[in-house]
Amino acid sequence: MDITSLERNAIDLAKAGNFGTQALDLNLRLTQTAPSNQGAWTRLARCYIEASLLDEATAALDAALQMNPQNTIARNLQADVTRRRVVATTPIVPPRARAARTTRRDTALPAAGFGRAEFAALGQLQPSTAVESLGPRVESLLMALNERPFAAKAVETRNRAGRSGARLFSRNSFYPGGQGHLFAFHHGGRWEPQLNVGFFAAPQWGRDCVRAGVGFNLTLDGSDPDREDGLERAMAYFAHFQRMVSSEWRILLTDWMSHSAGFIQYGDRPPSTGLLPHDAIASLVNLQSAAEVGWVFCGRWLFADQPSDAEILQDSRALTAWIDESFSALLPLWSSLFRAA
Repeated sequence: MDITSLERNAIDLAKAGNFGTQALDLNLRLTQTAPSNQGAWTRLARCYIEASLLDEATAALDAALQMNPQNTIARNLQADVTRRRVVATTPIVPPRARAARTTRRDTALPAAGFGRAEFAALGQLQPSTAVESLGPRVESLLMALNERPFAAKAVETRNRAGRSGARLFSRNSFYPGGQGHLFAFHHGGRWEPQLNVGFFAAPQWGRDCVRAGVGFNLTLDGSDPDREDGLERAMAYFAHFQRMVSSEWRILLTDWMSHSAGFIQYGDRPPSTGLLPHDAIASLVNLQSAAEVGWVFCGRWLFADQPSDAEILQDSRALTAWIDESFSALLPLWSSLFRAA
């Protein structure tokens, strides 16, 4: 059968809503004989989805979107794949058992990990769609972190400083940071030193990666209330941070970054992996144009192209523990900022 006949038969099956074995075979043959046929890749992905072959569907969608990043059908299918993965990795708990488990702090359901499919969705979907598709995973992660000891200490620190809140992370507290970027920070932390978690996709940021650490949002972006006074507070916190890092915290933070894959990040640029820790600290201390930079971050990073990091990213419990360790290590410095303000 020639390519034209293959294409016509595959399209007829798609119009009839038939994405079974015959359609899969036709579209697979099409992608092999005409690899630049994005329609064939998109239909093949749909066939794989119907067969619950989600890894194969992701690979087919990657091929289609590399040819045409604006392929709306492929983007929608990618969101469907992500939703199906979330459902597949969420344990089914009977109502009675679920009620019993929620009374015990040590049995909170772990957050879902971040793997190749999730990073692909983050990079390919529009920001609002990425939040919708990946939100359940991020929220599960944040709720698991709420149960860790560092979270209670952080809430106590904020309460002593006159800040409200009984939980470190609230629901629906994750946001799109533009194409290929999703982030979350602690409740009420917009104008404070943020305990911040960020997710980045390679197409826009060079590498698939996750960060966890302390960040300062020094912009007037968004619709937050009390913006001018809020920015003044954020700038004051950052000035305290610079003074602390230039003196009593300098050696401690430098050593921690050396042993913990710690890097700084400025603005909308990737992490400064080329800076040695002592140079990174010097850069923070000497930064004079923080308001122009807009975003300043210091913390740990996981990179999906490094096998050991990828294992952590894909393992829900390991990822939760890694973020817990990151925040726990930085908590004394973070807490000192509130006492100094």
